[in-house]
Amino acid sequence: MARKETITKDYLFATAFEMLREEGIENITARKLAARAGCSTQPIFRLYSNMEELWQELFEKAVDYFEEYYHSAKLYDFTPFVNLGITYIQFAVEEKQLFQMLFLANNRYGKSLYEILNGKMGAVGREFVKAQNEGCKNPGDLFMKMWIFIHGSACMSITGDYDLELEDTIQLLKNAYRGFVS
Repeated sequence: MARKETITKDYLFATAFEMLREEGIENITARKLAARAGCSTQPIFRLYSNMEELWQELFEKAVDYFEEYYHSAKLYDFTPFVNLGITYIQFAVEEKQLFQMLFLANNRYGKSLYEILNGKMGAVGREFVKAQNEGCKNPGDLFMKMWIFIHGSACMSITGDYDLELEDTIQLLKNAYRGFVS
């Protein structure tokens, strides 16, 4: 009679995702994951052909996690790109390791930054429409300018160099939008 499988793929993956959120992808090795999951490395390589396969699945989960985070975030303002900016900056602060994997790493497993941001539900596309409805003639150019500003703010927040209060950040994003549209 075959031994019952005690380490399931769901359990192993959940453990790896928890490690990702706490320690970053670079710290997820077969040995460290096995130690955290309370098993040998054998179940890992029975379930995954190699660590790269696990890392790619973790990346996809992180993409979905960001999209869920964005869509469940509080709405602060109706100005285009403000809510997206606030949520992105808050994600950088609250989920530093996921932020680094998704938005600062060289390997995005074939996804562009825009694809990750836009997600399956078209978050960025909706911001383009809002900007066009307010009279913006080139929402793509506006997005690029806003995104450089937003991404810089998020990066500064994870290093501790950005310490503006929420209301100040909202006002800053609104002012940037108005300045870039003009």
